[in-house]
Amino acid sequence: MHAIVYDDYGDPSVLHQEEIPEPQRLPGQILIEVHATSVNPIDYRLRSGEMKGLLPGGFPRVPGYDVAGVVADCADDAPFRVGDRVMAFLDSARGGACAEYAACAVDAAAKLPDDLSFEKAAAMPLAGTTALQSLRDHGKMQPGNRVLVNGASGGVGMFAVQIAKAYGCFCTAVASRDNRDFCLSLGADEFIDYEQVDFTESSKRWDVIFDAAGKSGYWDAKDVMNPGGHYVSTEPDVKGMLTTVLTWPLSKSGTVMLAQPRSDDLKELIRLRQAGKLRVTIDSRFELTQCAEAHRRVESGVDRGKVVMTRGVA
Repeated sequence: MHAIVYDDYGDPSVLHQEEIPEPQRLPGQILIEVHATSVNPIDYRLRSGEMKGLLPGGFPRVPGYDVAGVVADCADDAPFRVGDRVMAFLDSARGGACAEYAACAVDAAAKLPDDLSFEKAAAMPLAGTTALQSLRDHGKMQPGNRVLVNGASGGVGMFAVQIAKAYGCFCTAVASRDNRDFCLSLGADEFIDYEQVDFTESSKRWDVIFDAAGKSGYWDAKDVMNPGGHYVSTEPDVKGMLTTVLTWPLSKSGTVMLAQPRSDDLKELIRLRQAGKLRVTIDSRFELTQCAEAHRRVESGVDRGKVVMTRGVA
């Protein structure tokens, strides 16, 4: 099959198309014909070698964790049938989405409603799951909580604002001034322009602080958290891991999370979307063969939403 691969760490130019073996469906897996995928910051961080201490070696590597497509093969007792439209959050540590076919666990995929396009579905799995698990599971978000989302206009942040509101919270969005109207349109109750105001020096207090941008730190944010509050970040580095360990016994906890693929969470994202509480904003679109350009777009900083890639499928 055709796939986008890289044979060594480097800048986006290391990404190229190559013929590789089609993945074999193992027991408990489905095989998906990929129609669309998206680029997340984790993709370029892995490609550049920034995280090789956490996920070393193994080339060639196919990037990408988000898949939207059609079931090409599955077991007779699977909750899917060949031809079903699905989205998936690939459960392989090495990705594999930027290819004609991808295999994943049955419990890492969910059926798509007919009115959800492959493009928008491909934008949801990793970013949406990250936002949901960060707020609900790690942030212990409860109705009525005051939630702050730092990096509210980005791929994860846009989902986080909407999820906080859907779960009955007061939400403060932090982003650049140009994204004020966008964040408020997502449902944010108030907006902070980080270029003018440092939220860590605010007189206000929050129950959950979710740093979707990876720009703040627990020790900066703890003073603006309510007693029993939770700080959650998505920066999977050694410093972040130490924060999780060191703050566990404190009244204000700090957690660095890595999203876990779960079909139930994908179904929850779809439920929120079908209820009109979650919309998907696409920043830009590329063909899969333009994967390097898509990576450059994400690395340069996406203003609003997700970068999506599609395959021309007959």
